[in-house]
Amino acid sequence: MDQDTALRLYEAMLLTRLTEERLVKLFRQGRTLGSVYRSLGQEATACATALALGPEDVIAPLIRNLGSMFVRGATPKEVFLQYLGRATGPTGGREHNNHFGSVARGIIAPTSMLGAMIPVMAGVALAFRQKGERRVAMTWIGDGGSSTGAFYEGLNFAVVQKLPLIVVGEANGYAFSTPPEHQMAGRMAQRSQGAFCLTVDGNDAVAVFEAAAQARQRCLEGKGPAFLVCETFRQAGHAEHDDQRYVDPGLLAQWAAKDPLPRFEAWMAQRGWKADPSLPARLEARLQASAEAALEAPWPDPETLTRGVFSA
Repeated sequence: MDQDTALRLYEAMLLTRLTEERLVKLFRQGRTLGSVYRSLGQEATACATALALGPEDVIAPLIRNLGSMFVRGATPKEVFLQYLGRATGPTGGREHNNHFGSVARGIIAPTSMLGAMIPVMAGVALAFRQKGERRVAMTWIGDGGSSTGAFYEGLNFAVVQKLPLIVVGEANGYAFSTPPEHQMAGRMAQRSQGAFCLTVDGNDAVAVFEAAAQARQRCLEGKGPAFLVCETFRQAGHAEHDDQRYVDPGLLAQWAAKDPLPRFEAWMAQRGWKADPSLPARLEARLQASAEAALEAPWPDPETLTRGVFSA
């Protein structure tokens, strides 16, 4: 990883954390429509994997992968408009959190946390191969989502067809409130179904980036899909309405000491690299302006309720 890449990665991780902190404030003020799903402690996993891709590759993020969307060009204002349900938001007030996409940016809108995007992205990867395009598809899955049929069906299809698909397994400690030992035998990596599998420290941004880059190169060489397991931890509840009382405080403290942001700062400092000291203040100012603009944006017109709705 060179200095320019490191600084881009650090900014994406910091932007993700600060954006979600502001979203939490909006939630507690009763401004958001629905809860807020944070990636606190998992920013390195989302940002570093996405940054390792090429500009023509395509991603399908889940609710804890906001950082990957920022890497691909999504803006905080779009995120605030979406959470606030405004008419000028990406889905016109019809969806919530980060359930929106942008084909131009290579972002496929998520539909579910429960493995549904893996068959979808296997199809995207199949299209790349059929067209002879050197492109890779990437999506993410959590502990609980890897126990669903869609996960197995999608990854199995990708393995059999040797598709250029990267599935990032976020082993983050809990499927809502269920620890892994209560819903899977063994470790997440054992679910690779024959895909090339790498397991890395998901809070080590450099290790994640390098593993994702390796997985991408294998895909481009026609060697089939990769299952990249990132061992990390969800430092907040499933969402802001979840107080996480089921987690041992000692375990939270243990993982807080592995926070990916200060770890990455220390890694950069060892190389004499340092982000602009004004970066946090500049990002906060940008976020405040974006949130205020979103709060002033219009609500959807009830007359438009049926637009963009399809039925069979």
